[in-house]
Amino acid sequence: MGLSVSVVTDFPEIPFNPVKSVKDFQEEIDKLVKIKGMEYIEAVVYFCESTGMEIESAASLIKSSAKMKAVIQNEAENLNYLPKSARLPISDS
Repeated sequence: MGLSVSVVTDFPEIPFNPVKSVKDFQEEIDKLVKIKGMEYIEAVVYFCESTGMEIESAASLIKSSAKMKAVIQNEAENLNYLPKSARLPISDS
């Protein structure tokens, strides 16, 4: 009696544009987040699985984008994947 794991995706296939730069990668991930309602972490993993891109290659692209790096870090902290980082209190006044 072995343990089996299956991945179920409720997201239909969508066509992706070729990724030639960090900007292209960010646009594809943003498209998944907006159209499919995915979180950024989920969108990156889905994109890599769908296109055959190595996670390490995606990580390199994410590190080159301050916006994506900040958003993914924030998601990871909220999901307790990373320890919460210190934040400055900012008021709207």
